[in-house]
Amino acid sequence: MPSTLPTHPHRPRLAPGAIVPGAVALALAMGAAATPAWAGPSDALHVYGGLGYFYDDNLFRLEDAAPGYDKQRSDSARQSVAGVIFDKTYGRQRIELQGKLSKVAYSHFQQLDYDGKDFQGTWNWQLGNHLEGSLGATYAQSLAPYTDFQSRERNLRVQRRQFADGAWRMHPSWRVRSAVARDKFTYELSTQRYNDRTQDTVEAGFDYLPRSGSSAGLVARRLSGKYLNRRIIGGQVRNNDYEQDELKARVVWRATPILTVQGLAGYAKRKNAESGPHDVSGFNGRVTADFSPRQKLRFNTALWREFAAIDNYYYTFSLNRGASLGSAWDAMAKVRFDGTLSVEQRSYEGRLLPNSPGDLSDTLRTATFGATWVPLQTVQFSTSFIHQERSGAQFLGNGSFKANTVSVNANAQF
Repeated sequence: MPSTLPTHPHRPRLAPGAIVPGAVALALAMGAAATPAWAGPSDALHVYGGLGYFYDDNLFRLEDAAPGYDKQRSDSARQSVAGVIFDKTYGRQRIELQGKLSKVAYSHFQQLDYDGKDFQGTWNWQLGNHLEGSLGATYAQSLAPYTDFQSRERNLRVQRRQFADGAWRMHPSWRVRSAVARDKFTYELSTQRYNDRTQDTVEAGFDYLPRSGSSAGLVARRLSGKYLNRRIIGGQVRNNDYEQDELKARVVWRATPILTVQGLAGYAKRKNAESGPHDVSGFNGRVTADFSPRQKLRFNTALWREFAAIDNYYYTFSLNRGASLGSAWDAMAKVRFDGTLSVEQRSYEGRLLPNSPGDLSDTLRTATFGATWVPLQTVQFSTSFIHQERSGAQFLGNGSFKANTVSVNANAQF
């Protein structure tokens, strides 16, 4: 779950493990996400590969009373991964390229077998001593989660992103910045193509940069979402497009050498083309804290209240309220343990069906535990356990469920 706010919100990182539904993606990510970090400081090009296995006792996130498809709720799968990383600095210009291909094969539900693709390219540029920014794009093809719709069919989701941001250090203590981005989501399954959409983001702001290393600023942002395929509800074509305006404070507070608090929070208003009785506005944002009482022990926590798009036919987005607590312990020089607890409540908004409930919500609780062993600088073994529970929304066919996922991974850099 989220633990920190990135310094550059429009500079995404490749997510090597985000390739399978529900908690399985998180399980594989815990084993694969550290791969790029193996690169030595003087190396530019790296090739890596890996093998993984996972078992999930409720693969399709079916409600507890459901017998499952073919009277089976669980499944296991094998994963193979091959990737390449290029990271090179030319003077003040840094080029980062990452690419990964993966193949996932299921034991029982073989119709879900697929090839995953993840690509990213970023140019981190700097002109003189006062201008800097980034320009890049990402592409990711993976299996969409089954959390919000019931099906046994394969549903690949493709996410594309283009982004650019820039900052001008107009004074030693002041910086102005701006950014633009476009996100596009498309779905393979015909019954899910009503979720095909684009979101354009434009923002501008400034930061105050004291000598302490902290910062404080203000950012104004507009998000414009357009759905590529209209939904037909009750014989009428419904317009799902939206605009969201935000004015938020951006703060990085280095309270002590062992405690850092970050926040991006303020006011947001989401206006929908067809939103039912009213639009939604109010406090919106995320606050995180990182605490390291010992060199080998780290904690992080997060609180958030955010609007988010959802894959649902009758509601276009949700208001998410959540909290998480995570820890990492370097037990030995080559062994690390990680754990996270999180809870998130989603209140469904932007209803398209006039007589649908206006106070519909569900809650998802997640607990994860992982262990990583690095016997050599270029070899890594990991395992993880994930438990999820959801109190469902019966009106939408999303029942309450419990699910457990276990995974093991081995990765090597060449």
